[in-house]
Amino acid sequence: MMETLFGHAKGGEAEALESSDDRSAIALGESEEVLRDDSVPAFPAEPIATSRALALTDVIAPRTKPGEALIRLAYRMGVPGHALAAPFRRPSPIRVLATVNSPVTGDRAAGIALRAGHFLAHGVKQPIGQLDLEPGARLSPGLERMAHSFSWLTDLAASAPREDCLPIAERITARWLDANPHPGKGPAWDVENTGLRLMAWLVHAPLVLAGQDGTLKPRLLEAIEETAHWLDRKALRSGAGLAQVAGWVAVTAAGLLLPEGRPRRLYGEAALIRALGELVAEDGGTLSRCPAAQMDAIRILTDLIACYEAVDREAPEALWVMRELLVPPLLALRHGDGGLGNWQGQGAISADRVAALIVASGIRTRPLNDPQHWGFQRLRGGQTTVQFDAGPPPRARHTRCGCASTLAFEMSDGPSRLIVNCGGAAMAGGQVPSRIGQALRATAAHSTLVLDDANSTAVLLHGKLGRGAETVEVERRLIEQNGREAMRVEASHDGYAARFGLTHNRILTLRSDGTELAGEDILLPASRKGKRGKVGFAIRFHLGRGVEAHLTEDKRGASLLTPDGRLWQFRLRGDAAADAEVVLSCEDSLWVDGDGRPHATEQLVIEGLTSRGGGQFSWLLKKMG
Repeated sequence: MMETLFGHAKGGEAEALESSDDRSAIALGESEEVLRDDSVPAFPAEPIATSRALALTDVIAPRTKPGEALIRLAYRMGVPGHALAAPFRRPSPIRVLATVNSPVTGDRAAGIALRAGHFLAHGVKQPIGQLDLEPGARLSPGLERMAHSFSWLTDLAASAPREDCLPIAERITARWLDANPHPGKGPAWDVENTGLRLMAWLVHAPLVLAGQDGTLKPRLLEAIEETAHWLDRKALRSGAGLAQVAGWVAVTAAGLLLPEGRPRRLYGEAALIRALGELVAEDGGTLSRCPAAQMDAIRILTDLIACYEAVDREAPEALWVMRELLVPPLLALRHGDGGLGNWQGQGAISADRVAALIVASGIRTRPLNDPQHWGFQRLRGGQTTVQFDAGPPPRARHTRCGCASTLAFEMSDGPSRLIVNCGGAAMAGGQVPSRIGQALRATAAHSTLVLDDANSTAVLLHGKLGRGAETVEVERRLIEQNGREAMRVEASHDGYAARFGLTHNRILTLRSDGTELAGEDILLPASRKGKRGKVGFAIRFHLGRGVEAHLTEDKRGASLLTPDGRLWQFRLRGDAAADAEVVLSCEDSLWVDGDGRPHATEQLVIEGLTSRGGGQFSWLLKKMG
């Protein structure tokens, strides 16, 4: 099936295929001022590295009072918090000290499904009574995360008044505690799930602690304290990324909301600021390069800041700064419909979810158009938006559901998505069958060039990536094109250099009025001595949902009609148009939406043979009418 959709990445699932910090967010055709060509210097292309983590403690050093460093050290060494906070008193009974009013809202549809007796994860309903919450139970990834992280509490709270939600919250919480009475192993005790679960218990304490079941409250309070102690030890050894941040956010929140928590809060704050610096690059993009992780980071920081407000304490400045840094890169991945593009295994997260999170964060800013490390270039002209993956794949320690998407692009015209990536690998196991999850991470599932059906970066099991594209060089500048201004972005990667001796260079040029996107895919020898022979290539353009494609009679172009009646013409240009061995065809594809639902779509494919000494393939997308 997947061979029919977008080819087959050689090697199967287990084989590794070896293969200007523009903070002004200038966007052509938007309300921002368009700079003239002579005001934008043509910088030489420079390699982008994903290892540049933000040294947040160097930017904003946390303020400490005399003795606080000693308290943190003592707490880290195992001195009980009550002995440091109130050394001459008995430990206070466990209780939640304040009610948190978080502005973060959940998925109302998922909350309604809970009240009807079902978990709703990635579009699939699972009866609550049939859900196995034991540590060794095997669940689909989306359902597993929802159940064990207690993210469903946010959804439930969004669906109805609190009194209507209490019985459901009590029922599921009691079942989970029965299955997981103490810290253990398995997905329930993954550090990320555990940190998110503790945060959910603290933020939504009125939902789980104020019900009619008198036996649940003491059990849950004990579980809260036990989980906080477990995270005190485990978060330190959880590696980098969102998991570590979630762990330290929960430790800090427990220090704020549990009695005698000052030592834990000081301990958690210092570790959290270091972990946040390791989560993101200097431009605010997460090093996982995953839009869902970017949203998760904004969400948990917003919840934590709400915890500070609940106890009338000022949050460290670094937390506010970090949240402000995280929003512009996320906005760069919004299309004309307000939803996100399909990147790093995610579906097209809906405009409502993105907008609700931005409102909750309180951040008002512009998209990050020209990132140095986030890697996703954004071009805007008229109503046309182009997103371009011009960064190297994430490193292994940061990868969530890594995809070989280097130099892929997406394009939308107003609310209509014209060119997309398939997406949805991270949602496999729901409506997206698990068996195709690996194929959705392949280069062929993205709108870019593929050599010999091989991935530009090795796609490994469990969301990891292997060797491949290591260096990506990028140049962005304004140019004059046929008397009009246009934004030109050129990028190249070395993912095919080891196997085929070729580097892939892609140039995208968008006119200021958004009516033309010119593209060039160039293959260049990686060394002075090029290899002999020919290699098969395919340049894939996955079409948005509902886009109708009709090939022209000469098989050198196609008309593309969007659902709202916008007409675009696709044409081969230059040598590609004259080469009889180069064929343009229309094939089946699929696209996964933000709820994990796959939709049958089509794709345009330019394919043929090219010399190992190099080749050039030009094409044009032009808006008609």
